[in-house]
Amino acid sequence: MADLEGLKVAKDYHQEIPFANQNGFYVKGANSLDWGMKRHLSNIFNPKSGKTVMFAFDHGYFMGSTAGLERLDLLLPKLAPYVDCFMGTRGAIRSSVAPELCRAVALRVTSGSSMLQDDLSHEVVAVDIEDAIRMNADCMASQTFIGADGQLSSIDNLSRIINAGMRYSIPTLGVCAVGKDMERTDRFFKLATRIIAEMGCQIVKSYDCENFEEVAAACPVPIVVAGGKKLPEREALHLAYDVIQKGAAGVDMGRNIFQSTHPVEMAMAVSKIVHEGLTDAQGWEFFQDLTHA
Repeated sequence: MADLEGLKVAKDYHQEIPFANQNGFYVKGANSLDWGMKRHLSNIFNPKSGKTVMFAFDHGYFMGSTAGLERLDLLLPKLAPYVDCFMGTRGAIRSSVAPELCRAVALRVTSGSSMLQDDLSHEVVAVDIEDAIRMNADCMASQTFIGADGQLSSIDNLSRIINAGMRYSIPTLGVCAVGKDMERTDRFFKLATRIIAEMGCQIVKSYDCENFEEVAAACPVPIVVAGGKKLPEREALHLAYDVIQKGAAGVDMGRNIFQSTHPVEMAMAVSKIVHEGLTDAQGWEFFQDLTHA
């Protein structure tokens, strides 16, 4: 057994020091990737701000028709000018996203149980790499359950997707899933995001939590923060502002946009905060000006 004398126990995240291996390319942890990977990442992350606003509409793959997403064909063209990346399934993207909209595509490639079952942690790889290539996906999104019953198969799915993506220069987005029995603590997210990144993902999608700045600092690739459940618009704008200030590389707003009574204006306000540096108060004022004009 190793000698524990003199062992350093306290963790130091050096939050005041920028990520070191970032000379030559602006996306965190991507400095040594090939041209094709960097090209896809530059489609997802705005080259000027270095950040992204994703719009997730993949809820139907396990929830069916969801309030706010009944008519993707009508909603998505309205949102396209104000988001950087569409995150959806191949069925929804092919049927409802016009190719000329020219948004980056985060393609959901795992699938499994529906809301009719208690455990959503047992998923399979549902889309092969050839179809991701045919769809010109900028990244492949894999639901990843850490600490759940399906953890081993989930990590196996993630590994196979990463391996295929590396062969064809397509990044992988590891989606940090939170089951109903998991605590949304910084301890859990530090563990889960780090495992996902160390498996080889180029992007991690996670959630806000206490000490999120430490979670972001300890993850060697960009973290995009999910909006989660529907919040009042002002609270959702505060969430976007707060996580960006604490080191997030962007937000992935789904329900906080499509379930808003003003989804387009909400997307515009989120974009202003993420890319133009508006505070949450300024973003709220901007939103109110748009909706009360």
